Amino acid sequence: MRWDGQGVGVDDGALPGLQRIGFVRSVRTPQFDGITFHEVLCKSALNKVPTASALPFNFTVNGYRGCSHACRYCFARPTHEYLDLDCGSDFDTQVVVKTNVAEVLRRELSRKSWQRETVALGTNTDPYQRAEGRYALMPGIISALTDSGTPFSILTKGTLLRRDLPLLSEAARAVDVSVAVSLAVGDPELHKQVEPGTPAPQARLGLITAIRDAGLDCHVMVAPVLPYLTDSVEHLDALLAQIAAAGATGVTVFGLHLRGSTRGWFMSWLARDHPELVPKYRELYRRGAYLPPDYRNALRDRVTPLVTKYGLAPDRRSFRVTDSLPTTPAELPQPTLF
Repeated sequence: MRWDGQGVGVDDGALPGLQRIGFVRSVRTPQFDGITFHEVLCKSALNKVPTASALPFNFTVNGYRGCSHACRYCFARPTHEYLDLDCGSDFDTQVVVKTNVAEVLRRELSRKSWQRETVALGTNTDPYQRAEGRYALMPGIISALTDSGTPFSILTKGTLLRRDLPLLSEAARAVDVSVAVSLAVGDPELHKQVEPGTPAPQARLGLITAIRDAGLDCHVMVAPVLPYLTDSVEHLDALLAQIAAAGATGVTVFGLHLRGSTRGWFMSWLARDHPELVPKYRELYRRGAYLPPDYRNALRDRVTPLVTKYGLAPDRRSFRVTDSLPTTPAELPQPTLF
C-alpha cells in the first residue's frame, strides 16, 4: 500500500483521544510492519518547560509522540495515555506525527516576543526514530531554529542523525548547537531485549565518531543504568572504553527510574526475560520510582574512577552521576546541562 494512496476522508477507526490534537489520518505501510502513524496538524510547536524544573532550557520541541525504539524503560510511556492509547505496545506501535511542526515552529520563532532561548529536541520521544526517515521533520526544525538565531540541543539514539550532520555543522556556525547520543547498554544480546527498536550499540558508537568528524562535540548519556544488568564494573568499564575510543567529549550516568505506568511495563518484561531479578527490583524500588541513596552512592563510586580513567571528564561540567531526574517526562536532562 502506497503512502500517498491513503485517503484523508476514510473512516480509519482512529481513537477518540487523537481528535484532541488535530488528527488528520492514520497511515500503515509494509515498510513499517506493525506500526501505525497518526498524522496530526499541531497548533503549537514550542512546549514551555515548568519553571520549577530548574533546567538550563525553557522550551522543547517534539515532532513525534510514541516511539518505535520500544525501550522497555522509557519514561515517556505514560504520555500516550492522554491520547486514549496504552503505555505499552501502543506507545511502541502507534506513533503520532506532527506533520506541520516545522511550519508552526518557524511562525512561533518569528514573533517579536521570542527571546531566542535554548530549545531542547528529544526530550520526550526520539526525533530520529525510524519514522523520521519517512517524514523528515528534523531538517525543517533545525532550519527554523537556525534561521531565527535560536540555540538548540539534540538527544538521540537514532543513527539517522548522520543524514543531518551537514545541516547541523552549518547551524553550529550561527548558533550554539549541542548534540548528545544515548548509549547505556553495551551487550548486544541485552540490547535486543531491552531496546529492540534502536540501532545496535556499535552503530551508535559509529554515530559518535561521525558527529566528532563533523566538527561537533558529542556528549553521551549512559542512561539508564539497569541494576544487576548493566551496573557491573566490567560492563561499565567496557562501555566507557568504547565511548571514549569513539571520541565522546563527556558522559552523564544515572540509574533506572520507574515512574507511573512505565513501572508495570518494565516489570512485566523483567518477569518474562529475567524472572530471577524480580524480587531484587521490588526491594530496590519498594519506596517509589527512584533508586535508594545507598545504590546511587555505590554507582557513583563505581563510575567516577572509570570516567577519569578514560578521560571523559576534562572539566567539572562534562561529567555527572545524577541522583534523580525531574518529575515530568518533558524535563529529561540534556547535554547542555553538563
